[in-house]
Amino acid sequence: MIRGIATPSFMDLALKTAENTGKSGEVPIGCVIVRGYEVIATAGNRTLRDRDPTAHAEILAIREAAEKIGTERLVDCDLYVTLEPCTMCAAAISFARIRRLYYGAADPKGGAVESGVRFFASPTCHHAPEVYSAVGETEAAALLKDFFKVRR
Repeated sequence: MIRGIATPSFMDLALKTAENTGKSGEVPIGCVIVRGYEVIATAGNRTLRDRDPTAHAEILAIREAAEKIGTERLVDCDLYVTLEPCTMCAAAISFARIRRLYYGAADPKGGAVESGVRFFASPTCHHAPEVYSAVGETEAAALLKDFFKVRR
């Protein structure tokens, strides 16, 4: 439990979303956005289904949350995602002014939070959320490993 928020249950929802996303043939990444104790958006990757390289779980969830609350600024929202965000998603998280980011598995190859470009540490970053890594890491990494094992 972090700051009185039952983080495992929100990450559990992101993991379940990732699992369902993987069953549809997409890379199993799930994202949940929470405001207070209410889930306001949930999304999984849809790059194949939508034929859209920007249809990452984080981008889709941010769009849904912004639509739901009626503003592009998600200042009092927390984002839970099963994989470390890429540069595009880290930028969207910054522009949306997400308060806290919780992610599961690290992504040494494509991650941009604590791997790669470390987007939030850049002097040109508009807003850096509080970051909590390795939340549900074992489960998230296993989903990805199992998904790619079948495809290789």
